Amino acid sequence: MTVPDIPVAADTDVLITRAFAAPRHVVWRFFTEAERLAEWFGPVGVQVDLATTVVEPRVGGRWELAMVDEDCKYSPIIGTFTAFDPEDYLEIRMSARPDPGVELDDIVIRLWFHDHGERTRLTLLQGPFAPGFRERTAEGWELSFGKIDALVGA
Repeated sequence: MTVPDIPVAADTDVLITRAFAAPRHVVWRFFTEAERLAEWFGPVGVQVDLATTVVEPRVGGRWELAMVDEDCKYSPIIGTFTAFDPEDYLEIRMSARPDPGVELDDIVIRLWFHDHGERTRLTLLQGPFAPGFRERTAEGWELSFGKIDALVGA
């Protein structure tokens, strides 16, 4: 597949670029292996049970998990890989239930992985979101990425 260029983000999108102190193949695994995904996904105070985590790394494959916070609030995410170029690019179309009675549907996450010296530069573009959920999602990603930093020893 041809990896798409990073488009200009709309005001309904989350756009984050982050460098991790690990080679690209290691960072890639955090998104494409269930065991790794369950280790870091979700902000501080949120856990992902590996039993709820499904990653089928191929176009049409599932990408699913459920976050549980300190108050035992259960927040499932159900996704499907719509593009998959190993160690370069992922695209997942997903739905999420962040709060009781709240449904976020047809959210697309795009992830670009780039060598950055001995580090990996990740660019994430996700949306569309209503304004309140966009800020909340951006904050959640930043906190989650801090967990990856801790796992790779940054």
